[in-house]
Amino acid sequence: MKVSRIHECGGPEVIRYEDAPMPCPKANEVLVRVHACSLNHLDLWVRGGLPTLRLTFPWVLGSDAAGEIVEVGELCERAKVGDRIVAAPGKTRAAGFETAHGRDNAAPDYGLFGSVYPGLNAEYVTIPEANALAIPHGLTYEEAASVPLVFLTAWHMLVGIAKIRMLEDVLVIGGSSGVGIAAIQIAKLHHCRVIATAGGDRKLAKAKALGADHVIDHYEQSIKDEVKRITGRRGVDVVFEHVGAATFGHSAASMARHGRLVTCGATTGFETRLNLGHLFSKHLSIHGSYMGTMGELHDLLRFFDRGLLKPVVDRAFPLSDVRGAHERMAAREHFGKIVIVPE
Repeated sequence: MKVSRIHECGGPEVIRYEDAPMPCPKANEVLVRVHACSLNHLDLWVRGGLPTLRLTFPWVLGSDAAGEIVEVGELCERAKVGDRIVAAPGKTRAAGFETAHGRDNAAPDYGLFGSVYPGLNAEYVTIPEANALAIPHGLTYEEAASVPLVFLTAWHMLVGIAKIRMLEDVLVIGGSSGVGIAAIQIAKLHHCRVIATAGGDRKLAKAKALGADHVIDHYEQSIKDEVKRITGRRGVDVVFEHVGAATFGHSAASMARHGRLVTCGATTGFETRLNLGHLFSKHLSIHGSYMGTMGELHDLLRFFDRGLLKPVVDRAFPLSDVRGAHERMAAREHFGKIVIVPE
């Protein structure tokens, strides 16, 4: 079979399209013929090298995939050959305290395909039966592959951690990214007023078309000043943050009293400054978030089943040109998910 993988960390040029042995499912696994994968910013970080990861080369990237089950292990009870499935992007083998309490994403061995566990950018992959979830009604393989990581991350941030309430004001930083697009939709699902940031008129227009009530060009405008203007100087109830150093100061300054900020990443850097006086005097809360639980993913997929949430696909690349997909994401040219399709 064909696979896209790396033999060392580096730029897009280290990605190779090559032959690999056909995987064989274990007793509790299924073999999936992959029809579509999707790209996440995590793929670029892993490819470039992260000091916290211990990769075994050659390494396959990719956390998201959708396809068809072609073989099931002898201990599988639910999955059947021919099932159209989307892969839950994170897995754990642990059956300890965190998993028992529904926090599988906090288990000691929890990790994502493509970073902790070998990834899904291949023609065929094996995954645990528990990770093989039915594709919601009406979604293509390309659309289904665009859902899990970004929508689960956004759902956990807004619903699981921020406890978003109807009619709140929500600021979505980076509204043209995969998680940002998910956050806009989830906030609108709760009838919130959404203020989204993006760069350039084209992306701002698409964010508005997706449901954002107000948009801010984060390259040309002051985020905190625009938020104050839009909200009559009150600020927002919830800030959805994942950019880091470049925006965090504005994000923190945009919160109303009792506001909550949730962050899942720092693509522009980890170091930032925070006014502690504002933090305690305005009763603010700042939360970190990592992925989401399997239970939340099951809940989330029901909204796609009913057409209440929709994936946004930017462009498809063949598996033989994963390098091109990485280059497009690095250039920030996309709006929505970049999809990878095996030939």
